[in-house]
Amino acid sequence: MQSDRIKRILEKYKDVFEALENYDKTRELPFQRKRIDITLSVRTINKLEALKERTGKPISKIIEECIND
Repeated sequence: MQSDRIKRILEKYKDVFEALENYDKTRELPFQRKRIDITLSVRTINKLEALKERTGKPISKIIEECIND
């Protein structure tokens, strides 16, 4: 009885348990933000800044949306 309930919980929240397991190994959560330095062409930076002005979103959010879509 109890093992069936445990299995259902593990299946339902599989992504949460995987995130916690990964946290134990890396001490990083998947929803944390991390700063990086990248080099982009001036043209790309200008396009990103134009998108930022049009949408009101930060450049990092624009990049994340393009990559995650």
